[in-house]
Amino acid sequence: MQTTIPRTRIQGLNSLRIRNGSYVMYWMQQSQRLEYNHALEFAIHKANKLGQKLLVVFGLSAHYPEANLRHYTFMLQGLKETQSALSDRGIKMVIQRGCPSVIALILGADASLIVCDRGYLKHQKAWRNEVSLKAHCAVVQVESDVIVPVEIVSDKAEYAARTIRSKIKKNMDSSLVRFRHGRLKKDSLNLNVNSLDLTDIDLLLKDLNIDRSVPAVSPFLKGGTTSAKKSLKKFIRNGLPRYGRNRNQPQTDDTSQMSLYLHFGQISPLHIALQIKNADDQLQKEKETFLEELIVRRELSINFVHYNQAYDSFDCLPDWAKKTLAEHRADKREPIYTREQLENAKTHDDYWNASMKEMKYTGFMHGYMRMYWGKKILEWSDSPENAFRTALAINNKYFIDGRDPNSYAGVAWLFGLHDRAWNERPIFGKIRYMSASGLERKCDIHAYLEKVEKRIRFFQKNRTI
Repeated sequence: MQTTIPRTRIQGLNSLRIRNGSYVMYWMQQSQRLEYNHALEFAIHKANKLGQKLLVVFGLSAHYPEANLRHYTFMLQGLKETQSALSDRGIKMVIQRGCPSVIALILGADASLIVCDRGYLKHQKAWRNEVSLKAHCAVVQVESDVIVPVEIVSDKAEYAARTIRSKIKKNMDSSLVRFRHGRLKKDSLNLNVNSLDLTDIDLLLKDLNIDRSVPAVSPFLKGGTTSAKKSLKKFIRNGLPRYGRNRNQPQTDDTSQMSLYLHFGQISPLHIALQIKNADDQLQKEKETFLEELIVRRELSINFVHYNQAYDSFDCLPDWAKKTLAEHRADKREPIYTREQLENAKTHDDYWNASMKEMKYTGFMHGYMRMYWGKKILEWSDSPENAFRTALAINNKYFIDGRDPNSYAGVAWLFGLHDRAWNERPIFGKIRYMSASGLERKCDIHAYLEKVEKRIRFFQKNRTI
């Protein structure tokens, strides 16, 4: 068990020193949790060493890129729990409305040290860069949402899972280590700093000027660490034993749904990995399969967005993929659907319509159907560039875990990223193809249709927002 945070996770963002301020400030944005939060633990350690209090700060922007009521509801449910859990440990958490970097600078004006967690998307990097440039004290970033720190794994964008796997595994044993949670010596609950009231999340949401076009999925899914740990426990008990054979069977529920909670940092990938490793030894193959997805595939996605600044556009694709799609640009496409038709699940394909409805109503979709869903958008769009934009926009609008490194890499994978060339065919060229007949051969697709309809009925009957 580690008692200190590994230096490989710690990065100074400016050249300033710790000064004599009123408190240490942890600017929480990505790692929205108490448990297994390296940034929080580092901040506690520094506050204790300086003999100061610790203030945790979160900036709530009503203009987060592509976020809507669905995303804000899930996030605020988690933040409410985190604020309460911190309070139980004598740590004050302040949530204020505004641009996260601006809030961090305002409340960081009285700080001796600003500690922040790490995000990999362009706007997340820009926020941290702004704070590091404008702050009047040292700003230290602590990486807490990967197993192996991104630069330790590689100094470039990796081509595929096969090229990054050995690099991750070389550092995995030293990274999969429990660490001791510190205790703050000076209670900070009496710090006189105003915060939004999260007692009534519905009331707060009504007061936020946010996109309300997509409803929340409560009570079908609820955000927060408690919900995440409950889902993980259920998966280990019921889903993990069948994970190897059912991970590509969309009619089943043998998936962890951890991507939803990982997106908001409500659960740590380290906590998940340790729980999986400690599961029944007779499930070794299933554990290895799951850890491949959690660590190798997920951190390949993070490597992608970190090193490829075009991750949210068609330009991010490898040259071979762009070339083969260009060669088939003039191929006949029939039918062609508009984005509105797709979002309303108005296609001729019942299987695709069911997957779109699952996404639209529940904020989630089985991973195997996500692949089929995206491949058909490529087939039914008037150009590959339009298909890319449409798939990414719908993905980010409805999925709870949209707007995530996994989302950007997942959509790009549909068009050839992290994949290889396959047999050439119309429209797709050498891009991997999926068909309705393939679904019929490989899974019980009609049972999947029934599952989706049942969930939609439950959602329509029980939704609260």
